[in-house]
Amino acid sequence: MPGSIDLHTHSTASDGTTPPETLVRAASEAGLAVVALTDHDTTEGWDAAAAALPDGLRLVRGAEISCSRGGVSLHLLGYLFDPDDAALAEQLGVLRDSRVSRAERMVAMLVADGHPVSWEQVREHADGTVGRPHIARALIDSGLVATIEEAFTSDWIGTRGRYWAGKHELDVIDAMHLVHAAGGVTVFAHPGADGRGRTVGDDVIEEMAAAGLGGLEVDHVDHTPETRERLRAMAGSLGLLVTGSSDFHGSNKQVRLGENATAPGVLDEIASRATGVDVL
Repeated sequence: MPGSIDLHTHSTASDGTTPPETLVRAASEAGLAVVALTDHDTTEGWDAAAAALPDGLRLVRGAEISCSRGGVSLHLLGYLFDPDDAALAEQLGVLRDSRVSRAERMVAMLVADGHPVSWEQVREHADGTVGRPHIARALIDSGLVATIEEAFTSDWIGTRGRYWAGKHELDVIDAMHLVHAAGGVTVFAHPGADGRGRTVGDDVIEEMAAAGLGGLEVDHVDHTPETRERLRAMAGSLGLLVTGSSDFHGSNKQVRLGENATAPGVLDEIASRATGVDVL
């Protein structure tokens, strides 16, 4: 929708296929008013996106942080935090290193089973933080699967699949405290996306709210209408903001920039709470 606000996108700084500078231009061409760059566990794309920001488009700088609670993986969106905060920067570095070692283990398992995939192939697809989509691309290159979706199944590198390996994740409450201490605002990314695997219960969301969570990402491609309705009601009862976004990954996912949007007043509230960096 022209003039809309998309608060969750990925570039080649993590597992997207669009460079940061190209992503902001594409967002402008799509008619967005605001786009957030939220790559996995990194702020690497911030400067390139800011330098290429077209007139009429505003940029929210953030990151999607790998977390867990009670043995369940979840993602935390941190917005407008200070990237130079030492404690947060250190932990993001640990997460990025873990992503690399995890990918190396997954490739080693594929090679051990005789599949023609190499670490060099994977690295060729990764300009920034290594992720499973880069391994999926290598699987396609080698003719082992036809699509990204086929790679993300139990036969290959889907969650707890044959060639899946776990990675280091921050306890979500600890991650929230780090983001808040760095002047940022936190939103729970796609909390009801049960098609991706296990999701946490309402008790964890309540615990996160008590610890200062800012909002829930309700309007997301992986949420059914019923899930959106339930999460919207929960956000209301807990006093949490409601956000919406595309979770754009370029050609790695079939979703358009601006496919889901955030209300302008919600962005204003996020910006008013943040003390790390400003919306550009």
